[in-house]
Amino acid sequence: MALTNKEKQKIIEKIRVHGTDTGSSEVQIALLTEEIGRLTGHLKKHPKDNHSRRGLLTMVASRKKFLDYLKEHQTRKYNSVVKKLGLKR
Repeated sequence: MALTNKEKQKIIEKIRVHGTDTGSSEVQIALLTEEIGRLTGHLKKHPKDNHSRRGLLTMVASRKKFLDYLKEHQTRKYNSVVKKLGLKR
């Protein structure tokens, strides 16, 4: 199940850079991280759900691209996002 608008707003408020920030790399990484966590839990209950597994792998690849971009262009923001979200990088 996808994130509700209220859940997205809570995540955005924690990570956003300025008042109207809804699409920066940091916000998108945070949203993808939450979705990945939910799908991981779903796949533990339903290990044969290959359609969801494919979606999960797509999200992981997308998050990796955003993280690589941040690491290359804005190292300070990259380090703060990784620390805030508790990612292993």
